[in-house]
Amino acid sequence: MEYQYPIDYSWTTEEIIDVISFFEAIEKAYETGIERDFLMKTYRRFKEIVPSKAEEKTKCGEFEEISGYSAYRTIKKAKEASPGDKVRM
Repeated sequence: MEYQYPIDYSWTTEEIIDVISFFEAIEKAYETGIERDFLMKTYRRFKEIVPSKAEEKTKCGEFEEISGYSAYRTIKKAKEASPGDKVRM
């Protein structure tokens, strides 16, 4: 994609990579579909790095603004899906 992911430069390199992996998983849900279990795994790691609801809302809002993809709606759909399902937006 032709945009920058919303990251915090105080995070470690590993944390930045994991947050980018989460946003890439959201992109994949929109573009081709993604396994629910993998998406939830990336989300759980994202929440370890961004535990605050306010910061999560800010980062996901920034991502939606630049990409047009809603992390909130994607995760909501994934939570409603059964394990093993594919999430498509």
